[in-house]
Amino acid sequence: MSEFLSFGEIMLRLKTQGHERFFQSPVFEATFGGGEANVAVALANYGLDAGFVSALPDNDIGAAAIGELRRFGVDTSHIRRSGDRVGIYFLESGANQRPSKVIYDRARSSICEAGPGNFDWPAIFDGAKWLHITGITPALSQSAADVSLECVKAAQAAGVTVSCDFNFRGKLWKYGKTAPEVMRDLVEHVDVGIANEEDCQKSLDISVDVDVESGELDTAKYEALSEKVLDIYPGMAAIAITLRESLSADRNNWSACLRTRDGGFKLSRRYEMTDIVDRVGGGDSFASALIYGLNAYDDRQQSLEFAVAASCLKHSILGDFNRVSVPEVEKLMSGDGSGRVQR
Repeated sequence: MSEFLSFGEIMLRLKTQGHERFFQSPVFEATFGGGEANVAVALANYGLDAGFVSALPDNDIGAAAIGELRRFGVDTSHIRRSGDRVGIYFLESGANQRPSKVIYDRARSSICEAGPGNFDWPAIFDGAKWLHITGITPALSQSAADVSLECVKAAQAAGVTVSCDFNFRGKLWKYGKTAPEVMRDLVEHVDVGIANEEDCQKSLDISVDVDVESGELDTAKYEALSEKVLDIYPGMAAIAITLRESLSADRNNWSACLRTRDGGFKLSRRYEMTDIVDRVGGGDSFASALIYGLNAYDDRQQSLEFAVAASCLKHSILGDFNRVSVPEVEKLMSGDGSGRVQR
């Protein structure tokens, strides 16, 4: 049984070539990705015993998705084979002042139709120590929200640490519930929260007047925001917030903060990323690296720095998955960000 688990959806990713617009040419790059699957792959890359819990159809596309996860060493034994389709997302990669664009085609996918009672949680969590979930799956359908809540409750009952990336996706909340209506209940069962600039506001309706549209950051406000989240959720042990300054589609500044109940507030090093290759999956790369860091290092500052460095490197890699190793991340953490050829 896997020690580190994630629960959610893996999708077929159809991306335009280079920086082309949709159907500028009749070719899409077909790969796989999705928030929770991205986390499982990265954890496996770091050498952890990682597994992915999901639902996929019993057809060739579902089999290909499972094969891709297995290629990275992810345990797929708890993927339920049900439903008729794999979710899809279309990606158009932006440049300069033109932002990247995502179009979802996930309605009636296998995970959308999964519900309570479909997964044997006691067996899944036997021997597990960590579960990661996001705010994406609960946004897909009422039954997906219900099974997500069932999942975190079962993990908590089994003594498994639960992390959740709040991940607000405005295009997905279409089934009659708002994000706070669903996420506030789910987060009651979370030990480690992860968010970006807007997730606390739009997923949990928690605000300290932080302007997420200006592109400028006031870290004092994020210090107050992290404190407020832990005050509202007394069962949560830590909250990490990524701080992205978007200057253009391919030029961002990147950092993060972490507040723990036993260690106070910490702010990471800030990276200037001037030639972003692919920012999709950047938040997932941070979440997975934070999970690794919290388990690998006693120093919480070091845990945070590992997460920020790993996600900085992800912005240089095409595709959803963060294909980096622990030594590569630790080298950047040590200050070697020159990009010189290694011979």
